[in-house]
Amino acid sequence: MRWFYRCPTCGAEYEMEPDRYLCSSCAPKTLPDRPLEGVLECAWAGVWEGDSRSVPLPVEPEWFPPVPVGDTPLWAPERLRADTGFKGLWIKDDTCQPTGSFKDRASFLVAAYARKKGIREIALASTGNAASSMAGIGAAAGLKITVFLPKAAPVAKRIQVLQYGAELKTVDGTYDKAFDESLAYTKATGTLSRNTAYNPLTIEGKKTVSFEILSDLAARGAPAPDHVFVPVGDGVILAGVYKGFEDLVRLGRLSKVPVVWACQAKGSSAIARALSAGGFGDPEPSATIADSISVDVPRNGTLALAKLTKYGGRAVVVTDEEILSAQRTLASGTGLFAEPSSSAAAAGFLKVKGELDPSSTVVLLVTGSGLKDVKSAAHGLGIS
Repeated sequence: MRWFYRCPTCGAEYEMEPDRYLCSSCAPKTLPDRPLEGVLECAWAGVWEGDSRSVPLPVEPEWFPPVPVGDTPLWAPERLRADTGFKGLWIKDDTCQPTGSFKDRASFLVAAYARKKGIREIALASTGNAASSMAGIGAAAGLKITVFLPKAAPVAKRIQVLQYGAELKTVDGTYDKAFDESLAYTKATGTLSRNTAYNPLTIEGKKTVSFEILSDLAARGAPAPDHVFVPVGDGVILAGVYKGFEDLVRLGRLSKVPVVWACQAKGSSAIARALSAGGFGDPEPSATIADSISVDVPRNGTLALAKLTKYGGRAVVVTDEEILSAQRTLASGTGLFAEPSSSAAAAGFLKVKGELDPSSTVVLLVTGSGLKDVKSAAHGLGIS
């Protein structure tokens, strides 16, 4: 079995090397203030010989960091099912990852690749979760982690980064500025970049959630998912979810890709706007309480839009008020305290549930713990 990178736009193939991030032909076509072109995906040739629960990954298990990433719970939220009338409603709970967020899936694979290649430092930009995730997984793996974090990132996430022993470089500006500064750093130092979308392994690591969803549903005697609601900022989690379902179809474990809903905050909805308009226009300044999905220019927007278009995916835009309301509904109705960005998935479902068949199987992807941003939760409760 041979692993390599493939450009989904032009089909070019590349060896998996530490200094290969984007497609040489398509990346130069990236326009100012537009999503990255030439984002690569991991691909394989040959026959995967794993069992029915295993996930094809491009790094062997002996390089995995000694930290329990993945295999997160799939909840059957009885009260929320009764309130909504959806008996096949499920919650995929990634708040119980080691650092409290879904981003551990990507950090785990990037760290494993670094260990395999003898790389000692990883750098990245983040709004908070990817930074704290890479810092925590890096600590377990014995790697130096350098993160570029906007000054406005929640205090809890900054504290996580420092507690894990990473080097924190605070950026006076947005995530987009932090992204650019981190790229300049990795190019100057030769450090491995974990920047989301930019490094193809970030998408590949995130596909594992789709395998778990299908496996866990089957174990419960439930049908494959009809709808999956995903919180979306730059579009990498969305692309990872799609990549997982594509692989499952290829392996014959799934008959078709489910309808994936891109749930975006009204104040950061570039991908939803692009899906409606058929392409990306000029960026709009992001302004939302859901910091983890707040981006002006979604770096993985081009690939995310292509996946949504190819598979009939949908987008739903929710206000901050709807997000905070959904956050309370999740907490008080299921016992799950999710941060605002994760609650966007629940808010999206609650907004469009009238358009769906109540007998369908629906999965809400909850990606981060509410303890990462208690200030926003306090705001939603009217506590100053």
